Amino acid sequence: MRYAFFLGCTVPVRAQNYELSARKVAEVLGIELVNVSEFSCCGFPVKSTDAFTAELIAARNLAIASSLGLDVCTLCSSCGSTLTEVNRRLVRGTGLRGELEQIGREYRNRIDVRHFVRVLWEDVGVERIKSKIRRKLTSLNLAAHYGCHYLKPKEIFDFDEPEDPTSLDELVKITDATVTDYENKKTCCGGAILGIDEDDALQIAKRKLDSVREVQADALISICPFCSIMYEDNQRKIESRFESTYSIPVLYYPQLLGLALGLDPKELGLRMNRVRPDTLLSKLG
Repeated sequence: MRYAFFLGCTVPVRAQNYELSARKVAEVLGIELVNVSEFSCCGFPVKSTDAFTAELIAARNLAIASSLGLDVCTLCSSCGSTLTEVNRRLVRGTGLRGELEQIGREYRNRIDVRHFVRVLWEDVGVERIKSKIRRKLTSLNLAAHYGCHYLKPKEIFDFDEPEDPTSLDELVKITDATVTDYENKKTCCGGAILGIDEDDALQIAKRKLDSVREVQADALISICPFCSIMYEDNQRKIESRFESTYSIPVLYYPQLLGLALGLDPKELGLRMNRVRPDTLLSKLG
């Protein structure tokens, strides 16, 4: 299994632990993540101000992957959603292909775009992952966070139910950890409005953290770098602003899976986590 590895903007700057753990997990599971130096931003950040430019940026990235004959694997849910939506337009042969030609690019071969978690769920498969488990995480009680862009807009995704998703829960269960249900499980992290109204954004994130604390989860499991920024990077700010205390570790799913695969916490970048998961690791002995 080979994929053009699309890191986007946020992961290399603020989620190096996500990239590191994904690469380590991929190596164990026989997934080859191909570095593509020509990749740029996915286009998502400028979509609200210039939709055409955003689409062309995404199309350019897809044309690069197409020229390599490789499907795209993303770590960021927003990147995945943006690239998937534009890829559908290119497959249908819209005028966007002509715009690509104007910048010297061509969408040569049909490709697909998959989030890393979807690669694990669909392409690797539950049974193969189970066969590689070396450490059962039975002592852990975990809360899964799906976020908005992993499965939405629902018109472009067909591998899980956006209003009642299960794929991440099932992948967490592979580790033998308990997946606990909680209030506000399907709500947004608040990151979409952080730059417009910080107070409201942090309140949205606070409601999720309140719910996770209520069920006494050992960690919140994330699959999106910006969701992790809201729940982990901004956790102390939320504690200070709203006079609350959480100390809830936020782990990327590949970090959790990596522990179950027998990888060392250092290899998975757990030292880079803003909220130290020391209590969680002590439970694992």
